[in-house]
Amino acid sequence: MMEVEMKIRGLMMDPVTNMPIVILKGVADNAILPIWVGIYEANAIALEIEKVQTPRPMTHDLVRNVLLGVNATVKKVVVTELKDDTFYALIWLERNGTTISIDSRPSDALALALRTDAPIFVDDSVLKSSKVASAVSDKVGSDELRRWLENLGDEDLGKYKM
Repeated sequence: MMEVEMKIRGLMMDPVTNMPIVILKGVADNAILPIWVGIYEANAIALEIEKVQTPRPMTHDLVRNVLLGVNATVKKVVVTELKDDTFYALIWLERNGTTISIDSRPSDALALALRTDAPIFVDDSVLKSSKVASAVSDKVGSDELRRWLENLGDEDLGKYKM
């Protein structure tokens, strides 16, 4: 199992499904992974990307505060699997020298990673299977959408507004 480090490159609306997409891009290469997320999850990610302060802690802020309170740190988050058009992730925590993994939706893992400055990784098998899936999946759309995603420029990203 090989993990590829990625960064959140942008958040945008899918022109085909009108659903939010988080775009992950490889740190060391041009690998791109679009992950479709829900509106509320996209909002949580967008708030942190744009450094918007809310009057009360949002759920992911609460989780970060609880982890700080119990002296646990997020070591990394990993998108581990793509099965039946659904992504899976793990949040790796460390507390008192013990490491544990917590099952998570990728959107929640990404929102928490942003809030804790934890690195984001994607299992290499997910990148390989998503390339195949994006070409054949009805939900994702056509080869045209895949080409569009692969050719996104700086001016195309970050246009997602809540």
